[in-house]
Amino acid sequence: MAKDREFYWRRLHSLLGVIPVGIFLIQHLIVNHYATRGPESFNNAAHVMEGLPFRIFLEIFIIFLPLYFHALYGVYIAFTSRNNPRQFGTFRNWMFILQRATGVFTLIFVTWHIWETRIQAALGATVDFNMMEAILADPFMLAFYIAGVVSTTFHFANGLWSFLVTWGITISPRSQRISTYATLGIFVVLSIIGIRAILAFV
Repeated sequence: MAKDREFYWRRLHSLLGVIPVGIFLIQHLIVNHYATRGPESFNNAAHVMEGLPFRIFLEIFIIFLPLYFHALYGVYIAFTSRNNPRQFGTFRNWMFILQRATGVFTLIFVTWHIWETRIQAALGATVDFNMMEAILADPFMLAFYIAGVVSTTFHFANGLWSFLVTWGITISPRSQRISTYATLGIFVVLSIIGIRAILAFV
C-alpha cells in the first residue's frame, strides 16, 4: 500500500515538474527576455502578466502550490534515492546526481527570487526594469542569478528526460538517446535566453 502511494506521489511530482511548473518557467524566461529590447519593452511585458484576470488564484493554485509540492517532494527524493548504475550506466547516474543537486539549489534560488520580486510587490514595491537592474548591480547577485538560471534550466530539461521515461513515452534505448540530445538542446536554448535576459539588466 505504501509503495502504491509513493508510486502515485512520484508520478504527480513528475507531472507537475512539466505541467504547469515547466510551462511557467518557459513563459517567465520569455517575458524576462523582453529586457533585451530595453526597459520599456520589459516593463510592458511584465505589466501584461500583472494584469491577468484571476492573477492571485493563478499564482497560488497554478504556480506556487505545484511548484513547492514538486520542490519539497523533490528534496525528499534527493535525500532518499540511490544511484542505479546497472540500469542506466555512468552518464545517466551523473545526470541523476546533477538533477538532485540542481533541484536543491533551484529551490533556494527560486525562493529568493520570489522574495525579492513577488513578495516585495505585495508589500508595495514596483517590479520593473529598475528593480532588476538594482538587484543585479551587485556582482554576487549577478553570479547568483546566472547560476540560478542555469541550474533551473538544467533541472527542467533533464527532468523532462526523466518525465518521458517515467510516463512510458521513451522506452527503447534509441528513443532515450534521442531524447537526451533533444533535452540537451532545450537546456542550451533556455539557458541562453535566461542569461541574455539577466545581462540585459546589467
